[in-house]
Parts: sequence; C-alpha cells; structure tokens
Amino acid sequence: QVQLVESGGGLVQAGGSLRLSCTVFGPTISRYAMGWFRHSPGKEREFVASITWSANGNYADSVKGRFTISRDNAKNTVYLQMNTLKAEDTAVYYCARARPSGNPDYAPYENREYDYWGQGTQVTVSS
Repeated sequence: QVQLVESGGGLVQAGGSLRLSCTVFGPTISRYAMGWFRHSPGKEREFVASITWSANGNYADSVKGRFTISRDNAKNTVYLQMNTLKAEDTAVYYCARARPSGNPDYAPYENREYDYWGQGTQVTVSS
C-alpha cells in the first residue's frame, strides 16, 4: 500500500515563501519520479513540477525561477520550496508518485502518468 501525506501549506502574504513536504509511506521512492500539481476553483488541476530519480527538476512556466522541487530518498520525502509567491499561486497542492518506469530521466507533467496521490494541502497567498 502506498500513502502520500502533504504538509506545509498555509496562509502567506504575496512575496513570501512556503515549503511543502510530501512523505510517502510504503515502498521507497528512489526509483520513482515524483510530481507536484495544484488545483484552484474554476480551473483544472495543473502541473507544477516533477523530479527524476537523479533529482533533476522540471517546472511549469508559471513557477519557473520561483519554485524548486527536491527529494530526500532516505526520508522518502519530496519537497516544494515556493518563493516570491503570488496571489495566483493560491490552490490546493497535491503530491503524486509517477507510474513505474525504467527511465531515470522520466519526470512527467501529465496527470495520467501518476498513479498515487496525496490528499492535498491548501496554500493561500494574500495580495
């Protein structure tokens, strides 16, 4: 069984920072790509960032240069450091584990490429 638990969300002023964590209970994440997505009212769930086995990150254009995804395989945890937050970053943020792949450079951005999801953590940025 695989369970993902996000934490670190909250209320922050525009320009501020937050660090989200996603701890995975179950098999080691060391051979899985991991991703962060977000969902805000009236919009579809959108890709934020993903990370390969070797810790190379991919980012949506809207967060590039402001957000950083990282992983600590020893802790089975993935992080999302969010800096210079904007009101439009307000959303529920979800962590997800990608489907198994033998490709160490695999870091998908499509929802369907992920098979396990967390329950989400709310991030609210006040302007």
